Amino acid sequence: MKSLLKRSRDYGLLMLKGVMGVKSWLLAYIVFILIPASILLHAYTQKSSQILEEEVTYTMLQTLKQASINLDYQFDSVRDKSNTIFMNPKLHLYLSSTASVGQQLDSLKELRYLVDNAQTNPNVFRVRLFVNGNRLYAGEKINFFTLDTLKDRPWFQQVREAGGTILWTGAYLESYIDTESTYVFSGARILRDPDDYERISGYLLIDVAEKTIEHILSKMKLTKEGHIYLAAPDGTIKSSNEKDLLGKSLKSAEVLEVLGQSDEGIIPLMKDKNPRYVIYTHVHSTGWLLVAEVPKAEITSRVIALNQFSGVATLFGVTILFLLLVFLLLAVIVRGMNRRIQTVIMMIRREGIDSLDDRIGTSDTLLEKSVDHLIHRVHDLMEETYRSKAQEREAQLRALQAQINPHFLYNTLDTINWIAIGRKAHDISQMIDGLAKYFRLSLNKGRDFVSISDELNLAKVYLEIQQTRFPKSFTFYFSIDEDLDHYQMPKLTLQPLVENALLHGIRKSKGKSGTIHIRACRDGADLVLSVTDNGIGMEQELADSLLTEPQPDLRSDGEGSSYGLYNVNERIKLFAGEAYGLSIRSKLGEGTTVSVRIKIE
Repeated sequence: MKSLLKRSRDYGLLMLKGVMGVKSWLLAYIVFILIPASILLHAYTQKSSQILEEEVTYTMLQTLKQASINLDYQFDSVRDKSNTIFMNPKLHLYLSSTASVGQQLDSLKELRYLVDNAQTNPNVFRVRLFVNGNRLYAGEKINFFTLDTLKDRPWFQQVREAGGTILWTGAYLESYIDTESTYVFSGARILRDPDDYERISGYLLIDVAEKTIEHILSKMKLTKEGHIYLAAPDGTIKSSNEKDLLGKSLKSAEVLEVLGQSDEGIIPLMKDKNPRYVIYTHVHSTGWLLVAEVPKAEITSRVIALNQFSGVATLFGVTILFLLLVFLLLAVIVRGMNRRIQTVIMMIRREGIDSLDDRIGTSDTLLEKSVDHLIHRVHDLMEETYRSKAQEREAQLRALQAQINPHFLYNTLDTINWIAIGRKAHDISQMIDGLAKYFRLSLNKGRDFVSISDELNLAKVYLEIQQTRFPKSFTFYFSIDEDLDHYQMPKLTLQPLVENALLHGIRKSKGKSGTIHIRACRDGADLVLSVTDNGIGMEQELADSLLTEPQPDLRSDGEGSSYGLYNVNERIKLFAGEAYGLSIRSKLGEGTTVSVRIKIE
């Protein structure tokens, strides 16, 4: 019974391990294969839909261009008929103001013949002549009208300004006494008296029924819900199924901005309440634009219909091939990795990790190179650990050797000072007192930060000691802003700058004398210190290199090639950041200014 329970437990644990393994593989499949494949499929679908939308809209544009050609043919044929009438030499004679009554009656017959002949053109709905009211036939009101009846039309002034050029009006509702009211386009032009060119003898209008144009547009079959219309480049609607829009301007500022920029194009308006495409082309005979507004949803439905079978089948086939390829590559990679791992593990077990040193540099595969890199890294870490321990012990030894009791040092210097006073050696007393102040300020009880006033006093004490050493060789003075005492700064920042100004600026000049000017001020949230000398100076290129390259150490006498500023600059950057540190401005023979910018603490 116990053995049966044990076998059952072992079998259950084995099944659980198998299920956990299947879950791991399933998770890996979802993360590394299924999700990337889904992203690629989505991207492919989006891209193909975009391409198909472009193709559909481009096809619509080509349809519009074909319709514009047909419109050009219709309007050009009417224009040619207008030119035929306009160029007839007898027309101006018939309209001449000097004609007698008999001549006017004869003119009426000739004009009737001319008009009837023009109206035989299937594209011409009506020919109308507007003449002076003193003509006998001016009140006929079928083909002949008085000028006064034309002056109240909104496009009358444009016809006058066009001279003799034909001007096409937009569609408008015209009333005729011999037929019902009809929406027409009119090609209007001025007729001038050949004997007196400045005098207008009449106006010629050739009407085209709007239903003729609508018949051409209705053949396009672009969309069920879209809207097709004719518009002027300034956005004025010339023809539309919605008659209340005639003569009004387009409401979309984006469409108005683009319409006049090119002869044809496709404008996607996706930010409006009703996303749509605006497709337009140029009608050259009238200068208008043939515009179609197509809802995006209708184009999308066409794209879905085109993409429904071919796109899905293609994507499905590509997905299957992709998954098969991934599984095949994974099988090959896992098998090769398993073989190499087994080889490395067996070598380590048999000979230890040191035995792999002989393999370094001879492997080609990524796995062996990774193992080689790991071995190098282990060796480097061991060496670093050893060096760190050695340096730590050496630092501890130096710290023990450097332990000096500051009180003992101060008391000793104070005793020497009193002995000098007792023997009336005031110069020695002054040196000893300055040296005690220097040690007290520089040691600062072991702290790394001092007040700004203490740092300035340290520089002052140092210069006073050096004045005793080099009497009457230099002078110095300070320019210090107020309210800086309660701020802190890194210790021993200013003293190296003062030392460099004296030893490498003034003491190396020809007269070995000069002036040192020390400034301290606040610039916003920053403290700016500067040390200026009028010493020997240097080339600016050399000055810049002092902050980017460490220099050799100074000799004990203070002479040498180093300016000792690199370490001060690096220390300030570590304290305050890369935006802070030292800057040097120098000119050979004129002097040097070293500035320190540091964050106020």
